[in-house]
Amino acid sequence: MCHHCVVESVKSRMLSRRDFFRGSAVAAGAAALAATAAPRPLFAQAASPMRAIDLTHELHEAFPTFAGEQQFFMEPKYEIGSDGYNLNIWTMEEHVGTHIDAPLHFSEDGASVAELPVEQLVCPLAIIDIRERAEADPDAQVTPDDIAAWVAEHGDIPEGACIAMLSGWDRHVDTDMFRNADADGGMHFPGFHPEATDMLMAETGARVIAVDTLSLDHGPSADFAVHYSWLPSGRYGIECVANLGELPASGATLVVGAPKVRNGTGGLARVFAMV
Repeated sequence: MCHHCVVESVKSRMLSRRDFFRGSAVAAGAAALAATAAPRPLFAQAASPMRAIDLTHELHEAFPTFAGEQQFFMEPKYEIGSDGYNLNIWTMEEHVGTHIDAPLHFSEDGASVAELPVEQLVCPLAIIDIRERAEADPDAQVTPDDIAAWVAEHGDIPEGACIAMLSGWDRHVDTDMFRNADADGGMHFPGFHPEATDMLMAETGARVIAVDTLSLDHGPSADFAVHYSWLPSGRYGIECVANLGELPASGATLVVGAPKVRNGTGGLARVFAMV
């Protein structure tokens, strides 16, 4: 190829590249202008200010347990001063602190905590307030009448909802009152009556129950009737929740950070509500 041809070829390519970049710049400018003028995405338009309420107790080694024995232990394995970073070893039972009872907890072949469908971990929250009764009687229970009264005031229980008992018992978490054991070792704190959970299973699409005490059954229960009926049905429970009193009786959304542990019968959870 002659020198003149080479020069002309280079000039042609330079002109083509200049035209390309000029066109790209115009197109980019038009796109930016269009983006500026375009309406906001639908999800941004529909979004409204929400706040999160933490329903989880802080876990520590002295946290009260159903058995009355320490069930959470933490010891350092590596420390930043000597090892360059901090790392602790936790030793715990599955059902300590704010935690989940999976169906497997009270059945031979129920779903483990890892097998809970993720869509069941985000659900409408219905709160039944029995604080006045619980103040007078620590053995108070959520009854079918309480459920009927909630429905009469707020409408039908939403499909897939969590029904939470608000007894105000979370305020006792750092005292012996949380277990409220008598001289014979029997405990006294509120819970669900089995007739109430039978009603929920028969007449509603509720999938979860939650309590602000140590057990889904009330303290004096000797047969764990709620555990043995609710959990084997494929539903799950949450125990030792906190701060339900900061939420409306209806309208909040529960979010459950369930541990995904194979064959786990339950486990420590971070639970909160959006309202």
